[in-house]
Amino acid sequence: MASYNKVILMGNLTRDPEVRFTPQGTPVASFGVAVNRKYKQGDELKEEVGFFDIVVFGKQGENCGQYLAKGRSVLVEGRLQQRRWETDDGQKRSKVEVVAQSVQFLSPPGQSGRGGAESAPESASDPPERAEGGADEEVPF
Repeated sequence: MASYNKVILMGNLTRDPEVRFTPQGTPVASFGVAVNRKYKQGDELKEEVGFFDIVVFGKQGENCGQYLAKGRSVLVEGRLQQRRWETDDGQKRSKVEVVAQSVQFLSPPGQSGRGGAESAPESASDPPERAEGGADEEVPF
């Protein structure tokens, strides 16, 4: 039986990334993203917000921790993962989160939310001092 698990989200960070390390020393960043959805119900325009937890591993996770902050816009591509555990008092818990394979920074540092995709690094693995056009160009922010 075939299966497929792919998620693409574009939104704003709801909190600063928190970076931790696995016992093997791998960096793991976690942060929340709010995604707005506008829709029409009858003649009324409504808006709802979805909140999603994101987990990013490795160098990309380190870059997220270093260069992202609450309010910044990002495009996240990844997969859904459900974690299950049992609390100390025996209650079963579960959580669905997005394990990111790619995080693109959409708003420049110091600007939150809207626009700015032209001058931001392509992804979390690209250092911000490098522009798309070449290694010696400066990023205009």
